[in-house]
Amino acid sequence: MSLLSLSVSRSRPRSRHRSFRAAAAVAALLAGLVPLGASDPAYAKDVEVFTSSLKGSDGKTYSVTNHLRKSLADAVSSGSGTRREWLVVWAGDANAADTTGGDLSKPPLSVDPPKAIEEAGDLLPGADFLAVIDATKGSPTYGKVVNTVTVGPLLENEPHHMQYVWHKGDKIYAGGLFSDATYVFDVTRLPQVRLVGVNLPQDTLCGSVPDAFWVLKDGTAYGTYMGGPDVPGPCVYSNGEIRVGNGFAGSPGEVVRIGPDGRTLAEAPAASKTPEAQERCESIPELPVPTCANPHGVQVREDLNRMVTSDYVEPRNIILDPVKAPSSYIRRPTVRVWDISDRNRPTLKSVSFLPDGPRHNRLVHHEENRAAMETTVTNQPGHRGAFASTMSGGAIYYTPDITADKPQWREVFDITTANKAANPGGEATGAGSGGGWLQTSPDDRFLFHAVIGRSPGTLGEGDTGSPGMVFVLDIQKLVAAGTKAQCRIDELSEVYDGGREADCPALVSVLPLRDDTSGGPHWGALDNFRLGSDGYYHETTQPRRLATSNYFVARTGIDGNHQVCVANIDPAGRLSLDTSFRDENKGTPCVDFNRTHWPHGNTGSAKPHSMLFVIADEDVR
Repeated sequence: MSLLSLSVSRSRPRSRHRSFRAAAAVAALLAGLVPLGASDPAYAKDVEVFTSSLKGSDGKTYSVTNHLRKSLADAVSSGSGTRREWLVVWAGDANAADTTGGDLSKPPLSVDPPKAIEEAGDLLPGADFLAVIDATKGSPTYGKVVNTVTVGPLLENEPHHMQYVWHKGDKIYAGGLFSDATYVFDVTRLPQVRLVGVNLPQDTLCGSVPDAFWVLKDGTAYGTYMGGPDVPGPCVYSNGEIRVGNGFAGSPGEVVRIGPDGRTLAEAPAASKTPEAQERCESIPELPVPTCANPHGVQVREDLNRMVTSDYVEPRNIILDPVKAPSSYIRRPTVRVWDISDRNRPTLKSVSFLPDGPRHNRLVHHEENRAAMETTVTNQPGHRGAFASTMSGGAIYYTPDITADKPQWREVFDITTANKAANPGGEATGAGSGGGWLQTSPDDRFLFHAVIGRSPGTLGEGDTGSPGMVFVLDIQKLVAAGTKAQCRIDELSEVYDGGREADCPALVSVLPLRDDTSGGPHWGALDNFRLGSDGYYHETTQPRRLATSNYFVARTGIDGNHQVCVANIDPAGRLSLDTSFRDENKGTPCVDFNRTHWPHGNTGSAKPHSMLFVIADEDVR
């Protein structure tokens, strides 16, 4: 069972799900045919290669290599004169290491040489990379991959999240879930990218499994490290406090402040000094002081000197390629608020256990408050609220004031309502729906949420599952009510039809995104830029596009079709698929990362996890 609590995974044939022994045989076969990293002939004369590198804290060299398609880059620079916008996607190479134990018993590769060459790209480890895609509306190269920027020498990073939004001057912080490494990229000269920092496991001894990042105005970033210290036992944080952990990818996690050069500036314990025992917080192996501290989502209000993090799950079970998650109680029901008045000494102010809801579920981990994956803050002056969502529980929570000593969280929306709209007649319950990316619009009008969907049979025999989708809520009344907010989902009818209080979020739009694999839409990003009359891009508080990716973590059994899609947002908040954002090979909407050829070589399918809309420094004001 995956960490999403989806006990039955969707399945599809995947060429990379073969035996490692077969992969070795194919490698030998290919040795006399064609290098696995060789570019497709169509790319061979078109790709310009250049590398930037630096020394890590271990004394070794780390690098990124750009593979810029000159014909597309030239088309961009000599086009209509319109400045370009880019979608930067952090993607992992898909290969045999993604398999679970059951996959290794499947038939070996075909021995037909041409087919073996194609399949081998999906089997043998290749470099993880940033894909730089033209995201300029109306551009002749719209949706085309203009550059792939491979990272080295580490393989199998399992690229995960970057920051939630990019502003002019920001570096990009990108984490490797399995490698315990964070890369810092300079994107001022897109479509070119430089490596300017790398943070390695020995740089964050008290935490592991970097997840998400928030970049501050000074260019530094806070990162959530979901897993425990590298070595079991007591660990001393930069503020002098000590916590006892159960080791890599275990508990408790931490928050790390990282500089734009990749250096660790501070490590702060996410766990309380005393037991967090309002509800069961199990760890494997158990800790002497129970804690649910496995921070995943992170967002910041610098003007309020507050940071909010949400605890998802003890991640050891991702790393260990689980067949069955050992306990419902490793899925966390907690949200933490921090005082960041001293940026290098984040101080934990409160630990809130999200309340259970009115649904009655067969399994504990499908209760509304379980697996608090994401959180998002409000943005406008005068608003102090924040939201949190649960991945296994399928609910959205809200607190009106994150500056309060003890923030009061209440459920304000159940994914059941969105499922009912997206799939009339199906099993609507939000339990096990797999909610992921959660983000308020900069003007605090709308709340956006990506949902993977529930595999058929997850809830038992007869369960038809639920669709993958992105949906939009109107949150204006709720946010405007401040501390007088009334909305609370506490009756079963509200689970299906939305809250009865007047200030409850209203469902504005649902965009189903079909994915017949074991996954669906997990992550997203708002396009916070608009082309101005002066020919330059400017930030906007009313985004008109968002991007999503259909990939979670393959080793959990929750994979995805590896597509990146763009949706339009109209002024009323309604979503529609941008059908002009098309795959350059298939000609179908959405960019498909399941392809044989890339500018950096014939490395086969890739796994796009997170993305950002970014502008070259000279093109944004």
